[in-house]
Amino acid sequence: MRKRTRAAPAAGLAGSLLREVLAEPGRLPESLASFALRHLGPRAGPTVERLRRDHPEADAAALRTMVVTRGRRLVTAEGAFVGGPFLLFIPLAFCGALLSQVHTVLEIAAVEGRDTTDPQRAAELLVLQGVYGDAETARTALDLTGPRPGTGGGRGRLAAFRDLIARMARLLGLVTPGDAASRWVRLGRWSLLGAVFLVGLVAPLVWLPYMAVQYYRGTTRLTDRATVFYVGSLDLRSSRGVRIDPALARAGLRAAGSVLLPTVALFLVIVTDIRIAGGRWPVVGIVLTTSCLVSGGWWLWRHARRDPTP
Repeated sequence: MRKRTRAAPAAGLAGSLLREVLAEPGRLPESLASFALRHLGPRAGPTVERLRRDHPEADAAALRTMVVTRGRRLVTAEGAFVGGPFLLFIPLAFCGALLSQVHTVLEIAAVEGRDTTDPQRAAELLVLQGVYGDAETARTALDLTGPRPGTGGGRGRLAAFRDLIARMARLLGLVTPGDAASRWVRLGRWSLLGAVFLVGLVAPLVWLPYMAVQYYRGTTRLTDRATVFYVGSLDLRSSRGVRIDPALARAGLRAAGSVLLPTVALFLVIVTDIRIAGGRWPVVGIVLTTSCLVSGGWWLWRHARRDPTP
């Protein structure tokens, strides 16, 4: 049996976090930090202690490298979950990825001997995520109630939900405010996103490599900031990692299989000249819809079957 050194935060936690942030969508960062301190803080310290016992020869830098590598892989797996026919699950997948990111940051703090149940960790999370400029301001915000100024607490449900998704994406590092890239580079990124979305309506697993890469980059930026914050300098071993991460490679293979299924199905429709009511387009529509649901359903079943317990 394959040994599991650490699993992602339980799926039930993602649902609990989603319910909590939906109750106060204007306080998403603060709700996440408080939730993480309550539920993940008590886990992070013992997890690092087990890691030390399993690798007694490892120094602090080596432990950080292991923590960052595994955390980045878990967040990448959560990001890959977002698929074409299951776009309604984006908030839940985002919550799972956020929790995995935060868990990794708390473990980095634990490696440096910080108490992961100290309320100061929640304030530091908000600083590392770029929500506040310093821990003192973050601590004050955590003690407040009601939506933060400028979060649109009185807007309609649809607008509030859209803003919630946008804020989740920013916290995850999928959207980088103040990007210095040129207009043509930004245009190219949006064009790629549009192309992936359109193809994903037919072959949903094409989202896997795209979202996996975005999560990988966002998590790397966050863990780099956390390393500098807690250690004082960047650990190049943990920030660079490997050129081709196994999670990214698996996502690419699944995406290729997702594209192959409708391609083969369409080829068979053309070769056999199957028609409905004298036309081929109804058959094409049925084939594309069925292949989309089959590939997306298979991925959802595999994801749900994964044991989330440590």
